Amino acid sequence: MSLSQLLIYGIGFLAQGFFSARILVQWILSEKAKKVLSPSIFWILSICGAYLLCIYGWLRNDFSIVLGQFISYYIYLWNLNMKGVWKRMHVILRVLLLITPVIAITYVAGDAQRFMEHFFNVDYIPMWLIIYGSTGQVLFTLRFIYQWFVSRKDGESVLPPGFWIISIIGSSIIVSYGFIRHDPVLILGQSFGLISYVRNLIIGHKAANREKMKAGTQKD
Repeated sequence: MSLSQLLIYGIGFLAQGFFSARILVQWILSEKAKKVLSPSIFWILSICGAYLLCIYGWLRNDFSIVLGQFISYYIYLWNLNMKGVWKRMHVILRVLLLITPVIAITYVAGDAQRFMEHFFNVDYIPMWLIIYGSTGQVLFTLRFIYQWFVSRKDGESVLPPGFWIISIIGSSIIVSYGFIRHDPVLILGQSFGLISYVRNLIIGHKAANREKMKAGTQKD
């Protein structure tokens, strides 16, 4: 393995490290509270991971990874705003976070043909695999659109049961895609997440049952 490949994988593993850390912290805090939480650190680590994983996807010629991060990026920022973290950030950092995707899209639009060749005219990645991987990434990212919709309705940042169900389905597709592409970054990162997604569903279900029992007791 060349030095450049080691660097690329290093960026990818660091990105997945941020994503794994967000899930681990959220999981631990939820276990202690005995209910599913949406802590601020979850969204801070999400932004860090998204930044790096997008770079990794670009260097790996992996359109599905880049697409997935672009869809969820601003939802991470929205949740940071709901948590009150966004206003406490330095203005330079806020501007940088806001304009980075815009700069990337402008850069790509300036040479669309080169972009298509970079991601789609790759002999060792068949089109069906690009579509399959992109489907998994889009589905996986839809969980944040769902989370955003429910959070707006509730007026606070929450991680509802549907978020974890979509996570399990999308993550399973991405893991299988990772095996096909021999991508250890995707395999290790998503495999760890699957365990926490299932556990969060269990925690949420138990918490809901306790609330029902409590409500029933108060009525009596």
